[in-house]
Amino acid sequence: MFEKIWSRHVVAEGPGGHVLLYIDRHLLHEGSTRAFGRLQNSGRRVRRPDLTFATADHYVLTSPGSPAPDEEIRAMVASLGQHTAAQGIVYFGVGDARRGIVHVIGPELGLTLPGITLVCGDSHTATHGAFGALAFGIGSTEVEHVMATQTLWQKTPKVMRITVEGRLPAGVGAKDVILAIILKIGAAGAVGHAIEYAGSTFRAMSMDERMTVCNMSIEAGARAGMVAPDETTFAYLEGRPWVPRGDAWGDALAAWKTLPSDPGAPFDRDVQLSAGEIAPTVTWGTSPQDALPITGRVPNPADVDDAARRASMERALAYMGLKPGTPLTEIRVDRVFIGSCTNSRLEDLRAVARVVKGRRATVPAWIVPGSGLVKRAAEAEGLDRVFVAAGFEWREAGCSMCVGMNGETAREGERVASTSNRNFEGRQGKGARTHLVSPTMAAAAAVTGRLTDVRTLQS
Repeated sequence: MFEKIWSRHVVAEGPGGHVLLYIDRHLLHEGSTRAFGRLQNSGRRVRRPDLTFATADHYVLTSPGSPAPDEEIRAMVASLGQHTAAQGIVYFGVGDARRGIVHVIGPELGLTLPGITLVCGDSHTATHGAFGALAFGIGSTEVEHVMATQTLWQKTPKVMRITVEGRLPAGVGAKDVILAIILKIGAAGAVGHAIEYAGSTFRAMSMDERMTVCNMSIEAGARAGMVAPDETTFAYLEGRPWVPRGDAWGDALAAWKTLPSDPGAPFDRDVQLSAGEIAPTVTWGTSPQDALPITGRVPNPADVDDAARRASMERALAYMGLKPGTPLTEIRVDRVFIGSCTNSRLEDLRAVARVVKGRRATVPAWIVPGSGLVKRAAEAEGLDRVFVAAGFEWREAGCSMCVGMNGETAREGERVASTSNRNFEGRQGKGARTHLVSPTMAAAAAVTGRLTDVRTLQS
């Protein structure tokens, strides 16, 4: 599948395995303003504004009615609106119900389609690969290059297939699957590769679940993560605003059905997991690979032979304030964050509501929907009333505490159960300690005040 999409987009070949790729979709957010400024200073215009879309997500506050925390942030958001207007680019800005996290609104608006190349100045662009697209994050100078030329120089990666077979046990979700994969292959296990996720487990997943898996491909070091499009994909896409209609829909379907890998297609590396062996998973350290089933204990660095790995574990445990041998279920949390481009979609919120209904949060807990449309849909189902009744704070759409660029952070030393994608030192605030979990595990932590096996709360 990767080779089919890649080869159809090669404009020219260069030295050292580099090719010039044509880009079908370019998604932008506030981080793109510097690239816009350089483009303007050079006297150039965006080559294909009709293929370029922008939203405000990283710097917009999610507390209802709150202004931006400082003038610099207000200026960045305003600048994005000004540049997109000047260039004729569709912009989902503040006040637009469609505004939200770029990796949430792309799929829900039908901007993400099978077989396309899609880039964004954000590392979690791999999310869009859930639709059988080749999607990856790029840097600021590359953003400018795509703006000016609609092309991008890239080195051809290798391709890894990760196959998961079987039915997931009760209480286990897509977030647990990707954490289990990263635990198995390591945070650098897929460096230099694009991943194709295959097997009955992924075929049984909804699109929301597939997006969660592909979103965290970058945490395994991959350039991109992809799932072959199928009837689940097509049913999700049909009728969305930017999806082909009428006769064009039939033509698009015919093309999309040719994308899956052919039987016997070779891969540079194959990895297999059994769904039945995956349990609700939580991170204990400062890398997504520092993960274990919730039934485990904090590992002991002394048990590890590799000196470099032992040193990194020691540093992680010191930062996290944890002692080897501590049962994970005895780790108390100070705060819960449910949101981010990994787990802020409607299905995630429904799963949270099932856990918290009739219970009460014992620590501060935020729920931040991934888009204005997700927020509206959740409110139409009454999910917001369930959250508020349980003591959760229901907020506006945005990236929020996932990265904390807008000032929404945890305090130093606070321990956060988070549905986001990164648990690096300082990721959610200086000195904040992050445990990555699924939405239902985050909900369980909120109502118990500690890392909890959600299966103990489910009837």
